[in-house]
Amino acid sequence: MSAATASYTATPLIPRSVLFGNPEKVSPQISPDGKLLAYIAPHNGVLNVWIRSFAVNDERIDERVVTNDTKRGIRMFFWRKDSAHIIFIQDQDGDENWHIYQTEIASLETRDLTPFSGVHAQVVASNPDFPDTLLVGLNIRNPQLTDVYRVDLRTGESELDTENPGDVSGWTADNRLQIRAAQAMLPDGSTEIRLRDSVNSPWESFLTWGPEETFGGVAGFTPENDGIRVLTSVDANAARIVEINISTHDQRVIASDEQYDVTDVMIQPRSHTLQAVAFLRARLEWTILDEGVRSDFDFLLSNHSGDLNIVSRDLDDTIWIVAYVLDDAPVQYSAYHRADKSMIFLFTSQPALENYTLAAIKPISFCARDGMTLYGYLSIPVGVAPSNLPLIVLVHGGPWHRDTWGYSDSTQHLANRGYAVLSINFRGSTGYGKAYLNAGNREWAGKMHTDLIDGKRWAVSQGIADPNRVAIMGGSYGGYATLVGLTFTPDEFICGVDIVGPSNLITLIESFPPYWKTITAMLASRVGDVATEQEFLKSRSPLFLADQIVSPLLIGQGANDPRVKQAESDQIVEAMRKNGKPVEYLLFPDEGHGFARPENRLKFYAAAESFLAKYLGGRAEPPSDAENVDDLRK
Repeated sequence: MSAATASYTATPLIPRSVLFGNPEKVSPQISPDGKLLAYIAPHNGVLNVWIRSFAVNDERIDERVVTNDTKRGIRMFFWRKDSAHIIFIQDQDGDENWHIYQTEIASLETRDLTPFSGVHAQVVASNPDFPDTLLVGLNIRNPQLTDVYRVDLRTGESELDTENPGDVSGWTADNRLQIRAAQAMLPDGSTEIRLRDSVNSPWESFLTWGPEETFGGVAGFTPENDGIRVLTSVDANAARIVEINISTHDQRVIASDEQYDVTDVMIQPRSHTLQAVAFLRARLEWTILDEGVRSDFDFLLSNHSGDLNIVSRDLDDTIWIVAYVLDDAPVQYSAYHRADKSMIFLFTSQPALENYTLAAIKPISFCARDGMTLYGYLSIPVGVAPSNLPLIVLVHGGPWHRDTWGYSDSTQHLANRGYAVLSINFRGSTGYGKAYLNAGNREWAGKMHTDLIDGKRWAVSQGIADPNRVAIMGGSYGGYATLVGLTFTPDEFICGVDIVGPSNLITLIESFPPYWKTITAMLASRVGDVATEQEFLKSRSPLFLADQIVSPLLIGQGANDPRVKQAESDQIVEAMRKNGKPVEYLLFPDEGHGFARPENRLKFYAAAESFLAKYLGGRAEPPSDAENVDDLRK
């Protein structure tokens, strides 16, 4: 046994319950009045919202749960501006027909603000100057279109505020909580920004850009409501933040980078001043625009080596709740007092992880076969030399998304089991400007896939990966990429793990939720037109090459997935079995697009871990009785 192997064998196995179970505490938010702290934590094994006094340093004092979800767990919430209510969203078994709920923290009474069956609700806007009002988007009138409703948070009553003319995909309220900007997609995939002077004024076209630009839109109104801030790549490669005067159309570039899109903006909640913008390069980096916060950022960035996020602020802007994201540790949350520049540590999301040594996430780049430079991240198991290792190409979803530096439960799981993990931001990934994005147009199963193959071959050429022990794994688009890998290039991967991945681009697009209607032109431009190009889409669909599969495949699917319907997995499993091909299929009856419930996550990753160990030779923690998946096999 080599020294490296001995070192690795001695590395403790991180239990799946630590990696994929519920976080201990996460997502802290300070109340608008600065007196209370809310966060998500388990209650009877299910994630719920808890609160405690912010003034009390001992978190055990005055700590109490205020919501009572008993099944899926709450993952998204925020304070109502009166500091007396929590607002959260929840769906049913992963169907993404979200409801918006309000809980009064004194009485624990919860009200469904959007009690409409089969309706997709979304929060559009709130404003501290109007604490009793919430603007929500609902597709009640037409399942394909989202209108804006004005909800009275005191009574729960709602009234139609703004009707969708038929092509609007997004709405923006001004600083008086009036809907005055709309983002529409034109038939050729172009984006149009429309403005109106008031809710009683007609809409007028204000700004238009072609389908070749990056994803962008309105990032809010200027403090006096006389201008808008727009994220756009017009006249540049990467999306910049531009301020445009509504009356004169004069434009001023506020922040830009030649290669990287603006990722986030920080706006003062009362004055609406733009204070900072973030660029996600290899890591997250901030550009300060308001000198009033420069010393705060200087202090916060010098205080910790992690990537900084401002996750919550009180309305007086005296207290910031900050998160530091690390690659080899759980997220760390602290409260920052601006007056004296002091920090109070709150908690980490998964303190049990601190008992283990985690793998580092290393930014990498390489050249694709056509010379394009591609970016991504590589992780090597702790205690092992980066030489001749089993490798997993872990493919992100979207595909209009990107992998980032920071803690990843999937990456740490695989690295701890003995695999090098390569995450590639293949062409078509977002964040790198429009040239990078557009290089992926119509390249599903084309160059977007050969980028993954080129990444694998780069890892082999560097001596990192054993060419005979490489697997492919991913969710959503990453699941599709897994199916493509095993069908279009059957000799490249020893096995594959597909999580909610589509197998047929035609049936995928035809079965999208009705409220995706407003982005169909974008899909036609970037993927293919289902109305006129069915043969092209068929040529990029793994289903029709299922007979080419020679490597074992594991599929995980949620029965209620509204984006990638169960039929996408059913049909390729049927085709493979008809051809005598090896496939394991796990169907989760109470899940949607991915696995939200920890018991389901543990079951799936126990099965995936055993599957990968069988074909790649890594380590595996024996499944517990609770992780038995026999009743999920289909």
